[in-house]
Amino acid sequence: MEGSLKELAAYRLERAKEMLSASENNLRIGEYKTSLNRAYYAVFHAMRSANALKGFDSSKHSGVIAFFTKEYLKTEILDRSLSLIIKDSSLCREKSDYDDFYVASRTEAEEQLENAKNFVQKIEEYVITMKI
Repeated sequence: MEGSLKELAAYRLERAKEMLSASENNLRIGEYKTSLNRAYYAVFHAMRSANALKGFDSSKHSGVIAFFTKEYLKTEILDRSLSLIIKDSSLCREKSDYDDFYVASRTEAEEQLENAKNFVQKIEEYVITMKI
């Protein structure tokens, strides 16, 4: 079972990287709202990757975020500043997905993509070093 947790974490990390690639592609063609959405999902799948190492998953985004925050940020296993990336990417995704009149900018999409890349990199570094 433990080996499979590391494999699951690796799989989810690959999903995060796929979302980064999709965000970059959407940014390149000017689909800024979709780029914001994919950047958020890169962060989300990276959190699920770390959570998998502890055998946790949730069907709700709030559950994934709450567990990640409690287990990794409040304990300072990972830098607490990552919470700002989670908060910002979640807010941008909600605005771009649900606010009919929201206009996403290239600058905002670039910033969120860069934040997501940093987030995924930090999680990848952690996942690689874990011995379970």
